[in-house]
Parts: sequence; structure tokens; C-alpha cells
Amino acid sequence: MIKNFEEIIKAAKLKGPKTIAVAVAQDLEVLLAVKNAKELGIANAILVGNEAEIRQIAQDNHIDLNGFTIIGQKDNIEACRTAVQLVSRGDAQVLMKGLVDTAIILKSVLDKEIGLRTDNVLSHVAVADIDGYDRLFYITDAAMNIAPDLNTKKQIVENSVQVANALGNENPKVACICAVEKVNSKMQATADAAELVRMNKTDELKGCVVGGPLALDNAISIEASRHKGITNPVAGHADILLMPFIEAGNMLYKSIVFFARGNLAGIIVGAKAPIVLTSRADSDIAKLNSIAIGILMASRYEEKCHEK
Repeated sequence: MIKNFEEIIKAAKLKGPKTIAVAVAQDLEVLLAVKNAKELGIANAILVGNEAEIRQIAQDNHIDLNGFTIIGQKDNIEACRTAVQLVSRGDAQVLMKGLVDTAIILKSVLDKEIGLRTDNVLSHVAVADIDGYDRLFYITDAAMNIAPDLNTKKQIVENSVQVANALGNENPKVACICAVEKVNSKMQATADAAELVRMNKTDELKGCVVGGPLALDNAISIEASRHKGITNPVAGHADILLMPFIEAGNMLYKSIVFFARGNLAGIIVGAKAPIVLTSRADSDIAKLNSIAIGILMASRYEEKCHEK
């Protein structure tokens, strides 16, 4: 099981290189990330966007663009559509968001004619590597689903399990994060947690072990769970942190970045291909780590297609 980003990079080298299509690529951190990914042998890239700006950023920052394909497209909407089409027709295996609003690229992803939509819910999974822990954490959903209902939460869990599987965790422990550890009729998240646990026990939700409701402390800390007398097998050992709503997920994500100085990566799951999606404020390292996860996810998708 992969336990940190160094191991993720090593695994991606073994599975790569694959090709990523970058929508609106005129961004320094994006260009640094794809340059590093190419140098590491993880991925090649097709850069779609304002060619003059891409080349100027590269020149100003000594980034060698030799070996990259650039498709000039000044309009952000058309750049997103072009990048999505490259993935749809198999010219690229991973889609990556550049300097563009998430809503714009997702509109192209969901386009019935050119897009990557499936019948599944799209959800965001943040992968966190935090000092002091012996495993990666999968935080979901911090960017896509605002106030997911029970069925949406079930699919969000299933999507995050796919990411954990691609990183070698074949039976991840899922903690349904709430403010308290007991079901409270006034707190919908606790009722949803109890129902997800029931689904897990009856095999309606497979491939993982679900526990909840659990507060964040006793989901990730053995000491906290012991102190509160919680004996749930997920308590203190959670891999996947299912957040109750988007604000909670988003705040946890950014707290890890800015308070804990942890390393994070972000990816959207549920489409026909993985979508690398990070905050525009994220570093080139975070974007590189996200690319590496995208490569592992793409490899997993290909393996499943071959099995069919």
C-alpha cells in the first residue's frame, strides 16, 4: 500500500508515461508541474490555451517546451472543449484543469456530445500526506458536491474507494465525519452515517469498511478513540474521511495546507477518465502529485477495461 507522495511518484513512473490534456495551460505552476512530470517519465502533455502566453511564461521562467504539443486556443471555453475532446477520443488519458474556473471545465466534461460523463456522480477526492501519520488520507468532497444526500454520499464513497484502490489500498476504512459520535435526529449527517454503515454491512456498499458517525479526532487518532471509549474498527484508523458537506471538506483541505503544511493532491472521479483538479492557489508540487495520481487512476481504468 502506498503511504506517501514519494511512493506515488515511483509508482506513476512504472505506469507511465501517459498523456494529459491541459485546459487553459497558461499558468506557471501548471507548466512547472507538466515539465517535471515529463522529466520524471510520468506523463507527456498536450497544452491547450493561449499559445503566446504559454510561450512567454515558459521563456520568462526557463521552462523548455520542446517535446510538448501546444494547441493554440485563446478562448477559455473552447480550450476546455478541445482538451476534453482529446481525452474523449483517446489522444490523452487524463484531463487537467489549468487557469480556468472549475465550472467552465466541468461544463465541457458533462457535455453530452463531446464530454466524459457517465451515470455516476462526479466527486472530488483530495489525497493528503501529513507528517506524523503512517498512511495517506482521502478527503471527500471538498470541491464538487455542496450538500450531498444519502445516495450521493454512497457514490462519493465508491469514487474515493477507486482512488484508494489505485494507490494500493484494496479495503480502505471510511469514517463518516460528524460533530458527534452518536445518531442525533437533529443532525442529518449522523443519520446518513448510520445508514451508510448499514449499507456496508449488507453489501450495498462494497470494497471498504465504513464507520460512523465519528468526529474527526477519533476517526484519525487511536488515543482520542480510546479516551472516548470508541471501539469501532474504523476509529483511529480511518483512510477515507467522508465530510458531511462541502464547507467542512474545503476547510479541512485548506487547514492541512496552511496550518499543518501537509502535502495534498486533488482529482475528480466518476467520469470516463480521471480529471486533475487542484486549487489555482496550489503549488506546482501539489499539481505534480495530482498528475501522478491521475496516471495511476488512468492505469487502473485501463486494467478494468481489459478485464471486461
